[in-house]
Amino acid sequence: MNQNVIITCALTGAGDTVGRSPHVPVTPEQIAASAVEAAGAGAAVVHIHVRDPETGAPSREPRLYREVVERIRETGTDVVINLTAGMGGDLVIDPEAPLRHLPGTDLVGGIERLPHVEDLLPDICTLDCGSLNFGDGSNLYVSTPDMLRTGARRIQELGVRPELEIFDTGQLWFAKQLLAEGLLDDPTVFQLCMGVPWGAPADPGVLMSMVNMLPEGARWASFALGRMQMPWVAQSILLGGHVRVGLEDNLYLAKGVKATNGQLVERAVRITESLGSRVATPDEAREQLGLRPRA
Repeated sequence: MNQNVIITCALTGAGDTVGRSPHVPVTPEQIAASAVEAAGAGAAVVHIHVRDPETGAPSREPRLYREVVERIRETGTDVVINLTAGMGGDLVIDPEAPLRHLPGTDLVGGIERLPHVEDLLPDICTLDCGSLNFGDGSNLYVSTPDMLRTGARRIQELGVRPELEIFDTGQLWFAKQLLAEGLLDDPTVFQLCMGVPWGAPADPGVLMSMVNMLPEGARWASFALGRMQMPWVAQSILLGGHVRVGLEDNLYLAKGVKATNGQLVERAVRITESLGSRVATPDEAREQLGLRPRA
C-alpha cells in the first residue's frame, strides 16, 4: 500500500467532452484556472492538453501550451507540469478503402509531436507506448516502435521525465524494451490507463498483473474511465501506486452531477486519507519522480 500518494489531475484531454459538461476547460485561460483549482484542492501534478479556443477541438499548437503554462506560473501556484506529447497519433481510415484517411486524422512522426516540449521543457511529458484500436469504428492511435524510439531519445536529450502511458500489456512490454536499450532513465514513471476501449479493461486482476510486470524501482499511477475513476483511486493506492483523476477521464461527481476538476481532486484526497495514506506535496512528488527541483 502506498503511504504517500501523488495525485495527478488530467484537466481536459482530447475527447469529445466539451459539449457534455460546462466544466470542461477549453481556452488557455480556463485550462490554467482549472490547473490552479486542482492544485489548491490537493493535486501535485496537472496533466495538460490544449484545445482550439474557438471550436473546443483538440490541438497541438505550441503557442496554446505556452499560454497555459505561463498563466499557471504567473499565479505562483506550486504544481508539477505534465504536458501531453500524445497528440499527432490519430488515424481514421475508411473501412472500405483502408489506404484513404478520413477527417479526424492527425498523424505525424515522433519528433513532430514534441515542439511544445522542446519549447517549454516541462517537468514531465507523456509518451504513449504503442498503437491501439481507439474505441469503436475505424479510429486508430498510431505509435510505432520506431516512432517511440525516436521520441524517447529526444525526450531524454531534453532532460524531461517521460510518463509512459500504457494502455495494454504489450505496450508495457515495449516500454521495458526502451529501458533495456538505454532510452529511458531511472526512475521510470508509468501511467497504467484502464478501461479505454479497446485497451486494458478496468479489472483489478488486470491491474495487478500489469503492476507485477513493472521494472524494479518504477514509479507508477493508474486511472480508469467514467464511474470507475474513484474506485480506481483506492485500487491504485492499495497496490502501491499513485492516482489520476480529472475531467479528461470522467465528467461526474455522482450520477447526474457534473464535476469540476477541483471537486474530483477533493474526492480523491478524501479517499486517500480515509485509507490512512497522506497526499504528497509538489516537492515530494518531484523527489519521488526524480524531477528537477522547483525553479
